[in-house]
Amino acid sequence: MTISQDGETAGGLRKEAAPSGDADRRDPGVFRTVHWVGDAAAGRLRMIDQTRLPSQFVEIDCDDVESVWGAIKRLSVRGAPAIGVAAAYGAVIGARSGDHADPGAIREALRTAAAHLRTSRPTAVNLFWALDRMEAAADAAIREPRGPLLERLLDEAHAIAREDRAMCREIGRFGAELIEDDDGVLTHCNAGGLATADYGTALAVIFSAHEQGKSLRVFADETRPLLQGARLTAWELVNRGIDVTLICDNMAAQVMKEGKVRKVVVGADRIAANGDAANKIGTYGVALLAKAHGIPFYVAAPSSTFDLTLADGSGIPIEERDPREVTEGFGLRTAPEGVAVYNPAFDVTPADLITGIITERGVIRPVDADSVRRVLGTPKLES
Repeated sequence: MTISQDGETAGGLRKEAAPSGDADRRDPGVFRTVHWVGDAAAGRLRMIDQTRLPSQFVEIDCDDVESVWGAIKRLSVRGAPAIGVAAAYGAVIGARSGDHADPGAIREALRTAAAHLRTSRPTAVNLFWALDRMEAAADAAIREPRGPLLERLLDEAHAIAREDRAMCREIGRFGAELIEDDDGVLTHCNAGGLATADYGTALAVIFSAHEQGKSLRVFADETRPLLQGARLTAWELVNRGIDVTLICDNMAAQVMKEGKVRKVVVGADRIAANGDAANKIGTYGVALLAKAHGIPFYVAAPSSTFDLTLADGSGIPIEERDPREVTEGFGLRTAPEGVAVYNPAFDVTPADLITGIITERGVIRPVDADSVRRVLGTPKLES
C-alpha cells in the first residue's frame, strides 16, 4: 500500500507513526488498540496497525467502511473482541453515508455497511455479535426517537468498547485466582490488550496475577505462520516487565515435559454452547499436549465470544487464509514455487480437553453445556 507524503492513502486510510516510532518503548497501558476520534458526524476510527509490530508502532485512521473492512481482513486489527469493537465503529461510519435528516436512510446505510463488514472474517463471532447489536440499536432508536440517530449509534459503539474493557478486567480477576506463585504459564497466539479494547483475555489473567505480586514465568508460542505470539504477545509482556520466554510452536511438548509449564491459558474467537472453542491454529495441539502432561488448560473469553446457536464446535466456520502467509511470510520465500498449501487460521479444541473457561461472569467448569448455561444464565438450546 502506497502512502503519500501527507499520510493519506486510498480508501480514506491514514497512517501516523507514534512520536518516537519505537515500538519497544511504549508505556504499557497507554496505547489504545481501537478507539474513536471526534464526533459522530465527522469522526474516524483509529487503530494500531498490528502488522507493523514489534518494529514500528503505527496507527491507522479509517473514515470509510472499505478501509475498516480492509483493516480487519489484513489483520491490522485482530482478536475477536477488538474486531467486534472495530466493526461497531465501522457501522457508525457506514450509517452516516445516509441522509442525516432521514433516519430510515441512515438505517439502510448501516444495514449495507454491516452486510459488507460481515464478509471480512468468518470465525470471530464478536464481529457478528457487535453488528447485530448496532442494527438492533438503530431499530430501537427509530422506534423511540431521542436525539440524533448518528449520535445514538456512536453511543452504542462506545458502550460496546466500554463493556469489553470491563469484561476483560473481570476475566483477569477471576483468572488470577487460578494462578499460583511461581507458576509457569504457556499461552498461544495473542489474547492481550492488542486483541481487545483493553487489557486482554488470556493475558488479562497473567497481567492480573502479576499485579497481585505473584511471581510467574510465561512461555509464549511464536504462533506460525504470522507469529502473533512472537510479534504481539512477547511485545506486550516485555513492555509490562513480565518474565516471558519465546518458544517455537514445536517446542511446547519439550517445555511441558521438563516441568516448566503448570498452566496453559489461551483466548478464543468463538465458543459453542457445549464449550468447544475455536482459537488460533495450533491451539488444539497445545490442548492435547497439556492433557498428555496433566497440565490444566484454560480458555479465557468474554460472554460475547459464545455462539449459543451452535450446539457444538462442528458448526464453527474456519477461515482459510492466503497460502503466501505460509510460503512467503513477511516477504521472504521459504517454500518452492507451486507447492500446495493448507492454511486454516483456526482450529477447534473439544470441551473435554478444556479444564475451565474463564469469563467475566466466573469460571465455567466442568466445561459442558449445563455449566455454560449455569454461568452465563442462558436458556437450554432446543434440539
